[in-house]
Amino acid sequence: MENATNSDISEGLTRRDLLKTTGQIAAASALAGIALPQHVYAGESGTINIALVGCGGRGTGAAQNALSTKVGPVKLTAMADAYADRLKGSHESLKNDKKELVQVADDHKFVGFDAYKNAMDSLKKGDVVILTTPPAFRHLHFKYAIEKGLNVFMEKPVTVDGPGTRKMLELYEESKKKNMKVGVGLMCRHCADRGELSKRIKNGELGEIIALRGYRCAGPTASIFTGPKPANQNELEYQIRNFHSFLWASGGGYSDFLIHNIDECCWMKDTEDKNIWPVEAKGYGGRHYRGDYVDQNFDTYSVEYTFADGTKFFLEGRCMVGAATEFASYAHGTKGSATISAAGHWPSKARIYKGQKMVESEAIWKAEDRISPYQLEWDHLMEAIRQDTPYNEVKRGAEASLVTSMGRMACHTGRIITFDEMLNCEHEFAPDLDKLMVGGPAPIIADENGKYPVPAPGIKTKREY
Repeated sequence: MENATNSDISEGLTRRDLLKTTGQIAAASALAGIALPQHVYAGESGTINIALVGCGGRGTGAAQNALSTKVGPVKLTAMADAYADRLKGSHESLKNDKKELVQVADDHKFVGFDAYKNAMDSLKKGDVVILTTPPAFRHLHFKYAIEKGLNVFMEKPVTVDGPGTRKMLELYEESKKKNMKVGVGLMCRHCADRGELSKRIKNGELGEIIALRGYRCAGPTASIFTGPKPANQNELEYQIRNFHSFLWASGGGYSDFLIHNIDECCWMKDTEDKNIWPVEAKGYGGRHYRGDYVDQNFDTYSVEYTFADGTKFFLEGRCMVGAATEFASYAHGTKGSATISAAGHWPSKARIYKGQKMVESEAIWKAEDRISPYQLEWDHLMEAIRQDTPYNEVKRGAEASLVTSMGRMACHTGRIITFDEMLNCEHEFAPDLDKLMVGGPAPIIADENGKYPVPAPGIKTKREY
């Protein structure tokens, strides 16, 4: 629990302030099994009610973590999804796993594109809504949560384009004024072992950071590859169910998956002046062996991010059958090197090495990897709600999402893209989200051959498709 402050829970604090509060949060964690004073709980009953908006796999997992917190009583009381079958499957899974903590009456199972409003309307001020729909809808749903005075957990990425990022940053300011507690699903920031590595890097154990590397190379993941739309399926439903395939819905596989490598590497580069984000990106990529797939993704992405001081961060993404796989991030310094993550999100298997040869015999520090960050991010959020301490990860989540979009756009256009250029980009992928309806038209329409527009570097240079 000592790493809770690594999520930038209070942007106005200095790093020294953050370290001072570490012990306070750890102490609160130690009280998790003790009955806390009634006034620290939400509502008169002391129970925090939770609504799940977006009942896919990640939403179901987030709800399981929410219901596994030990800080105080919680229960799931409402669920919402655009499609009834997904809600039904999620409810059955959660009910089997959490039993008495899942108390969702039939009249609190809401279906349709306005279902998020019904679910949030059923909560009281101070309760929690989980936002795990495709990322395009995040700012729309967050806006309503702010109006209702709810605390929020939202999945990453929180934006997929420049206009969405500007909206989210405006909403962040509104949520701060309301003292909302908001967690963002970049759970690696809550990993105690990565937190210890970050502290050691900042204490100079690696010397000056001279380069960072990140890799997410795998076979087909989730709905990155999608075949032609079934003739009997509505186009909007088809795109939402396969949202990783469509840039408007998710930012594609690049945004939805590579964001973790990007965020954890930028965290390790963090400096006292908070100039943690790269200022520009150049990238390359392409589509190969496509068969009848009609998604908008590239199969390979290679990006060189540059920080303000000139330091480089090299990011490699590949989604290809039969090719070598790697899911890891690394840091290189003037005094040694480090593994940030070695085999996915957790356990991190973080290491510090005395030189640049990353082998066990050269390791001088090894992480213990005791608690899953998927659970820790919920424990930290719930502690902040119970103790009424500042906690809002939206700004960092929006900026991490923007940096991710910056690299993606560099690959898709064949141009160098700066942080400011991405933030001020006017290409809004889906400007009329609030007008979407079940059975209605989709934000992009296939051509007469069932194909969707794809990026064309060097040809389409002002927009990604």
